[in-house]
Amino acid sequence: MPDTQEIYRQASQLPPLERLHLAERLLADLDIPNPEIDTIWHNEAAQRWRAYKDGQLKTVSYETVMRKYK
Repeated sequence: MPDTQEIYRQASQLPPLERLHLAERLLADLDIPNPEIDTIWHNEAAQRWRAYKDGQLKTVSYETVMRKYK
């Protein structure tokens, strides 16, 4: 089996789009669901949504955000 340096050398010779697809596949293999982290994010999102609905969260309009980055 080739080592990572050899794999990289071979992959770096691929056309850019094929390298992108390879990178996406490698990253997808690392994306293993973690129920504990998913629960934490779910609770955080629910808390933020409640705060928004209750008027406890300061919001900024889309237009204001876009003006900031023009």
